[in-house]
Amino acid sequence: MTHTLTPPKVRPRRTGGSGTGDAWRVIVLNDDHNTFEGVAFALAQTIPGVDYDKGMAFANKIHTTGQALVWSGHRELAELYHSQLEAYALTLAPLET
Repeated sequence: MTHTLTPPKVRPRRTGGSGTGDAWRVIVLNDDHNTFEGVAFALAQTIPGVDYDKGMAFANKIHTTGQALVWSGHRELAELYHSQLEAYALTLAPLET
């Protein structure tokens, strides 16, 4: 007798997030008290792979669209970067997946 095993269905997590799996998102919001230079500096000092020029590009996106996703990944690192950016007084969206 031959048996065929059917793998169980993978059910999506229902965490109220955006469906990006385990990727936690760090989103910087536009505000009236941070300068482009201050945002660029904070991002360059905090987010791996972001230099001052890329930070300025993020600052421009934040200014023109109201927000920018500056990093996504594992929760622990997202929490670290989120708290470090808060220490620079950037305005951030709550962490979410």
